[in-house]
Amino acid sequence: MSARRILTVALPVLTLVACNPFHHDPPVQVRTSDATLNSRWHATLATPASLAGAIQINGTATMAPGQNGASTNITLNMANASPGGIHPWEAHLGQCGAGMDDGVFGPSEAYKPLKVESDGHAMGTATVPVLTPSTGSYFVVVHASVANPETIVACGNLAPPTQ
Repeated sequence: MSARRILTVALPVLTLVACNPFHHDPPVQVRTSDATLNSRWHATLATPASLAGAIQINGTATMAPGQNGASTNITLNMANASPGGIHPWEAHLGQCGAGMDDGVFGPSEAYKPLKVESDGHAMGTATVPVLTPSTGSYFVVVHASVANPETIVACGNLAPPTQ
């Protein structure tokens, strides 16, 4: 009989503890690490049509606020390039191939040349001391080489962040 009384008392207590009606997690939790998610620009890189058949570089680029909020981080990932190649690159104001190039975004020395690995991939990052824009037209461009900066081997228009 005492085992029955213990179960009669213990079962409701365990149920109450397991289904605590007084403890609720907030339905939405905001983390400061997510703050730049809606501030990130994205681009898809492609080789200009004039070089079709000769090379076919592709890749992606992003532009996002830096850690201090007063700078912008630009990242470029490139694939299908010639192993061992060294390619200057930078972000510009304007649009790819539209005759709308209003110059380099930030100081050009912030962009270190890309060195293509043996698998045809290259990655570069640049931090420019300029606030990340919220509107405008920007693009990322990859040049053939230091000796041939006029030839563009890949370009991608940066799409603005979604609001």
